[in-house]
Amino acid sequence: MTRKQKRLAVIGGGVGFIMVAVLLVMFAFSQSVAYFYMPGDLSAANVSPGTRIRLGGLVEAGSVVRGAGSTVSFKVTDGNASVPVRYTGILPDLFREGQGVVTEGVFDTGHDFRADTVLAKHDENYMPKEVADRLKEKGVWNEGEGAKR
Repeated sequence: MTRKQKRLAVIGGGVGFIMVAVLLVMFAFSQSVAYFYMPGDLSAANVSPGTRIRLGGLVEAGSVVRGAGSTVSFKVTDGNASVPVRYTGILPDLFREGQGVVTEGVFDTGHDFRADTVLAKHDENYMPKEVADRLKEKGVWNEGEGAKR
């Protein structure tokens, strides 16, 4: 084998190694991605049961129902549509009706969303950027005012 062939073999092996590493990283990211949706987006999106997503919006007024143990049911709305959510666990201290929330979980075989994570705003001026932008587009959220009632 000549020097040139050895050099090409080393370069080819290095490029192959890098390509395999990039493909493995891309595969790992695709398995952990949770897409973000608003309740109004779900009718147009074809989300199959078991697909992990993030659902964001406002907690609908009058929808919070505390069940047995630490199970809580509530609805997430964007002003146009609402989605029933069931969560078992301890809710954030700032969770309440009319406030911004982002839930993460999966749809069950029915149309209920089973959340395993609930995130609420942490001070008076904060709402998750994705949620605030979408609610502002729909005219439901005005910064500083909170949700229109």
